[in-house]
Amino acid sequence: MSYKRKIFKLTFFTVLLFSVFYIFNFVTDKKDALANINTKQVVEVFKTPSCGCCYGYVLFLEEEKFKVKQTDMRSLHTIKQKYNIPVEMQSCHTTIMGKYFIEGHVPFEAVEKLLKEQPDIDGIALPGMPIGTPGMPGDKDEPYVIYQLKDGKSSVFMTI
Repeated sequence: MSYKRKIFKLTFFTVLLFSVFYIFNFVTDKKDALANINTKQVVEVFKTPSCGCCYGYVLFLEEEKFKVKQTDMRSLHTIKQKYNIPVEMQSCHTTIMGKYFIEGHVPFEAVEKLLKEQPDIDGIALPGMPIGTPGMPGDKDEPYVIYQLKDGKSSVFMTI
């Protein structure tokens, strides 16, 4: 076997080995990250005691393997004020996940993105109570615009 052929084979197998290692490591890290997001995360949902859709969101979070603490309050004004959530961004409940708030019936894709990317924001919000979101009955009839908030100011985080 010629010297050039030996070098080619050695280079080829080295690149192949590193590629397999990289792909395996990437997939494993991603799976571990998703597992850590869900199974180790304790979240607190602030809601009113009689709100059925808020309880529906609690059930949704539990189905996604979060450990949920429910805190029932007669008024959520103090929580909205504490986290500087403007009136136009508010919904019927506020969820606290680590250093972030999740305002309203935010779909899991947005929660997952928030926890994976860990942006420098205070939280995310889906204002109102859109039909078809987690905890809300009905079928989705329009895109959901999820906002990110920082110091009470909002911008689009993502559209689902």
